Amino acid sequence: MKGNRADLGSALLAMAKADIALQEALAREGSLYGGYHPRMRALHEANAAELARVIRESGWPDAGRFGAEAAEAAWLIVQHAISRPDLMRQGLLLLTEAVEAGRAPAWQMAYLSDRIAVFEGRPQLFGTSFDWGDDGRLSPCPLADSERVDELRQSVGLPPLSVETARHRATAEPCPADLAAYRRAQEAFARSCGWR
Repeated sequence: MKGNRADLGSALLAMAKADIALQEALAREGSLYGGYHPRMRALHEANAAELARVIRESGWPDAGRFGAEAAEAAWLIVQHAISRPDLMRQGLLLLTEAVEAGRAPAWQMAYLSDRIAVFEGRPQLFGTSFDWGDDGRLSPCPLADSERVDELRQSVGLPPLSVETARHRATAEPCPADLAAYRRAQEAFARSCGWR
């Protein structure tokens, strides 16, 4: 994917749209939440490879150079590059620099930071990653500082965690029938990709 920034931005948008479309199609089929669907993984990996190429050629695709929609598409792609810890960590470094320079919204960095922490088995800072609890309810993954989480969320432009939790629970798929097997599969995936 070589080309000028407009072409690269259009390509990022197309990749993000394909990601969302496949996610919606698999959800309609009822096969999205039964583990990492092979079609979803293949698309995520292909998108990750292309984003890595964009980063090598042009740096992080920020809004100032690529447009706000293409920059958000790049964030979505790196957020979904879960089988590529190296790319996600590189993306977090570059995205953090862009946030500090005022070229990216801080909430994007917060989501990516939390996702990496959860895959690494660490508590998250901003409460953006959710998973099924022992009670069968969708809940925030463990927090580094539950007393300050709403303050941290506010600092990056996110609503209070109680609001986000209610939103997630209102739109959640049913809890996996075999929660223990679901968790074993998550752990095996994280280990297989080098997260842990």
